[in-house]
Amino acid sequence: MSRAASLLFSIVAYAIFFATFLYLIAFVGNFPIAGLTIDRGPDSPVGVAVVVDLALIALFGVQHSVMARQGFKRAWTRMVPEYLERSIYVLGASAALIVLFIFWRPIPNVIWDATTTGLETPFWIVFAIGWLIVLLSTFLINHFELFGLQQAWFHIRRRQAQSPRLRAPFFYRWVAHPLYAGFFLAFWSTPVMTAGHLLFALGMSTYILIAIRYEERDLRGLFGRDYDEYRASVGMLTPKFRRRNT
Repeated sequence: MSRAASLLFSIVAYAIFFATFLYLIAFVGNFPIAGLTIDRGPDSPVGVAVVVDLALIALFGVQHSVMARQGFKRAWTRMVPEYLERSIYVLGASAALIVLFIFWRPIPNVIWDATTTGLETPFWIVFAIGWLIVLLSTFLINHFELFGLQQAWFHIRRRQAQSPRLRAPFFYRWVAHPLYAGFFLAFWSTPVMTAGHLLFALGMSTYILIAIRYEERDLRGLFGRDYDEYRASVGMLTPKFRRRNT
């Protein structure tokens, strides 16, 4: 594949990801702009819906975690160029989410409904804050490298990426995984919690907690004692404010 074609592939993969990310917001928020959402879709018996939905969450979790591991990357890059590895990963994650959108089966039983209370607006505010934290966190750790564009751009420019450095900008000064924390807020903050939405939130939250364990293992392998010291000084998903020396 030529350098220009590689860059074009990465741009297309990024565009698909960004469209999928925007649809995910509409999907979880039950916005009318999305035809299929967490509470709007084909009817199924509850038992069937639970099995299908859990399988879809597991499919996303397996793809997202396995392809992100260092061992898989080393084997994978023997078959695909290293500068396209991340773009292919992003494309795979987008495909897994698209499959989830299409085949998700709503379970409409209502767990709570705050639409007629003063809590509806706060729920939506926290929902929006969650997605904002997710997006900002990607830029804090290098958005374009995270989604494969930087690798393809450096390849076309014949540049080498710098060795990774352990940094703690903004959110990362207090929380080790602010991106995941944003997802927690976004998935759980809804004025109308149905059984289907609850299943989605529980399933994705479980996946996130498992993913954090493996991600931290990779980071310890990459940064060693420096990461251990950093990790001890911050919270995992909630802020841990350092005491000032007196």
